[in-house]
Formats: sequence, structure tokens, C-alpha cells
Amino acid sequence: MSLISPCLKAGALRLRLVEKLPEGAVLLPVQTFGELFNLLVRKVGRAPAKARKAILSWKDAFPLIETSAEVILAAADVATDHHLGIWDSVIVSAAAEAGCRLLLSENLQEGFTWKGLTVTNPFSTPKNESLAVLLTNSGS
Repeated sequence: MSLISPCLKAGALRLRLVEKLPEGAVLLPVQTFGELFNLLVRKVGRAPAKARKAILSWKDAFPLIETSAEVILAAADVATDHHLGIWDSVIVSAAAEAGCRLLLSENLQEGFTWKGLTVTNPFSTPKNESLAVLLTNSGS
């Protein structure tokens, strides 16, 4: 399983990447919805109602990873031990708890690994080997 944190910096490019991944390979931590909403409203200038609609479309398209007490406690460990922000740590912790092997992110440190989860920038060159295999196996 892999995980994508939705962001609009290059929205069409991200959408194409997600579409190339095998069905069932993308999971979204609920924390990413807050980040997407904030990005759309504060940085892109989208009306809150339109940002909510975007969040709902992602919710309808992909399975969610809920944030539990265990995820929050583990996130506090990640934040403390690895000096990440708490909300980034929640995403890392939720993805690891869900059994994801890859976390696709342009914002977190490339190659950061925690509990079997590795962060990779899906647009970096060269592409992470596991991501390249996923994309190749999907027929894209």
C-alpha cells in the first residue's frame, strides 16, 4: 500500500500520478483533508465551500485511515524523536499503522523511514525503486 498526501501545487500532475497507481494502492489519513482544505483556502484562495467539495471528492475516491489514540501517541514519539511537526507526524504514524510501505510527499524528508514506512517524493529523479515498481506493475 502507498499513501498520497493531496496538494495542489501541481494538481494535474498529482492526479495523473494517482491514476497510474494500482487500484487499492492509495490510502488517505484523515489529517490530509485538513491540510488540503487549508492549502486550498489560504494559499490558493478557493472559497471554503469549493475546498470542502474537493475534500469530499478525495474522500469518495480513496479509503481513509482514521486517527486513533494510538496514532496520536505514536505521532508524539515521531515528533519528539525525529523533530517533525506533530501534524506531519500524525500522517507518518497513521500510514505506518495502516501497513503502508510508502508515503508520497513533497514536503517530508526523502528517504525518511519509520516502522517500515519510507517517505519519497514521487516527482524526484531518480524515482524511488518501490514506487517505480508500483507504477510499472500498474501498466502505466
